[in-house]
Amino acid sequence: MTIAPNSIEARDIAYQMHPNVNLRTYEKSGGLVIESGDGIYVTDNNGKRYIEGLAGLWSVAVGFGEKRLSEVAKAQMDKLPYYHTFAYKTHGPSIELSEMLISMAPVPMSKVHFTSSGSEANDLAAKMVWYRSNALGKPDKKKIIGRIYGYHGVTIAAGSITGLPRNHQSFDLPLDRMVHTSCPSYVHFGKDGESEADFTERMLGDLEDLIQREGPDTIAAFWGEPVMGAGGVLVPPAGYWEGVQEILRKHDILLVVDEVICGFGRTGNMFACQTYDIKPDVLVLSKQISSSYLPLSAILMNDAFYQPIADESARIGVFGHGFTASGHPVATAVGLENLKIIQERDLVGNAAALEEKFLGRLSELAQHPVAHSSRGVGLLGALEIKPFADGKPGDAAAAVAAALQEEGVICRAVMEAVCFCPPLIITAEQIDEMFDALGRALDRVAADRA
Repeated sequence: MTIAPNSIEARDIAYQMHPNVNLRTYEKSGGLVIESGDGIYVTDNNGKRYIEGLAGLWSVAVGFGEKRLSEVAKAQMDKLPYYHTFAYKTHGPSIELSEMLISMAPVPMSKVHFTSSGSEANDLAAKMVWYRSNALGKPDKKKIIGRIYGYHGVTIAAGSITGLPRNHQSFDLPLDRMVHTSCPSYVHFGKDGESEADFTERMLGDLEDLIQREGPDTIAAFWGEPVMGAGGVLVPPAGYWEGVQEILRKHDILLVVDEVICGFGRTGNMFACQTYDIKPDVLVLSKQISSSYLPLSAILMNDAFYQPIADESARIGVFGHGFTASGHPVATAVGLENLKIIQERDLVGNAAALEEKFLGRLSELAQHPVAHSSRGVGLLGALEIKPFADGKPGDAAAAVAAALQEEGVICRAVMEAVCFCPPLIITAEQIDEMFDALGRALDRVAADRA
C-alpha cells in the first residue's frame, strides 16, 4: 500500500517495533491499522470491515465490544484500580476467580497462581517444576520434554520448551535442559503406507526412546498442548494422549498441559483435557480466560504438585517469585465476568453445535485445486495449502491469507496452512460468510498462478 507521510501507518513504522514480523519488510509495508471491533468483526482506519477469523490471537471468545466487560473493568478501576498479591496481601477479584477456576477445572486442582500471559505462565511453571524437584531432594530431575512444533511462549524457559525454529534462531535457545520429542501430526509426518495407529505407536516409541536416552531420573516434566495451535492446528492421532500419559506415569514425570489456546470452550468442551481425556498435574490457561480484553493467565496445580513447593518455601522462608501484575484486580474482575458470559450464553455448547458445519466447510474447501487437506476440532481448524513448486516454504499459505484479507477475513498463515479460530459467538451464517470468502481467495490464488 502507499503510505502517506505523517499518516498513522507512517508513524507506526517510525516509532514502533513489532513482534513476529520481518522487521525490514515491515519498515517498507507497514501494517493494517485496526480501529474498532464489534462481535466477530473488526474495522480498519479506512472503514473496511473484516471477520476476525483468528479471534485476535486465538483469544477473543465473547467477541469484540462486549459492554459487560468494559463496565466491569470501569467499576473495578473506580473501586480498586490496582493492588498486588505479594507479602501476605490479597483482594476480592483474584480470590473469586481462583475459586471459580478450581471449581471449573477438568481434574481436581489445589491452587491457582496468576500471571499476565501464556509465556509468563509457562515460564513460571518451569521454575516451579525445578523448585519442586529440589524440594523433593531430586536435584538432577530437571529436564523438560517439549515437542517439535509445540508452542508455549517466547520467554527464555517457555521459548525453550517451544519447538519452533523461528523462536530459537539467533536467541541462543533452547536452554540445554529442554529436550524435544517428535511432532504427532499424522498428516505431516506419517510415512507412506503407515496407518494412524502405527503412527501413534511410533510417536510413543520416540518418546520412550528419548526418556531412556536422557535418563528417566533426569526428566521432571512433559509439556504439551492438547491441540498444537501455533504450530498449525495439529490434531493428535487417536490413542496418542492415552499412551503419553501411561509413559509419564511409568517414569514419574509430571504432565503440564498448555490450554492457552484450547481452554474455555474452543474444542467443544470447557477444556480440551475433557475432549482428549487428559489428566494434568499442572494446567496453564490464558487468552480466552479474559477474551484478551486485559492481560491475564493462570497456572492451576494439583495438591501433589503444590505441597512440596509449599514445604520448600517454609524451609527457605519464602517462595521467591512474583510479578507486579500477578492477580491484577481489574484483569481478574474482567476474567471472572468473561467466564460468566461463556457459561451463561453456553458458548461451549455453541462450539460443539457448530463443529460439524465448521469442519465440514473446511473439508469441502480442501477439494479446491490449491488446497491439500483440512483438520480441526470444535471451532479450531486449518486448511493445508499445496506448496508452490517455485516458491519458498509457506509462500502458498501466505498468498491465500493475503487474498483472504482482501476478501474481508483475517486468518493466520502457519507454515503451509491457513488457520481459523473465530470468536465462540460465531453463528452458522457467519461461518458460511467466512468460508465463502476463503473459497474466493483460493480462486484468486489459483488464477494468479495459472
